[in-house]
Amino acid sequence: MMRKASAGDTSRLRWFKSSYSDSSNSSECVEVATAPGTIHVRDSKNTQGPRLGFTPGAWADFVTYMVER
Repeated sequence: MMRKASAGDTSRLRWFKSSYSDSSNSSECVEVATAPGTIHVRDSKNTQGPRLGFTPGAWADFVTYMVER
């Protein structure tokens, strides 16, 4: 995971929700956007708030871990 803020203009990112998001419970949803070298994650209820940035490798490891649970 990257610990510093993402560099550059992130206003043009295309955010999407997981197909596993429960639309009946909007309080538990995250959004993801991809950019070269970074996977961005944010809280869908606070789109201007803090974001996490993952390297593609770290994101792939996280997704693999979650699928196996």
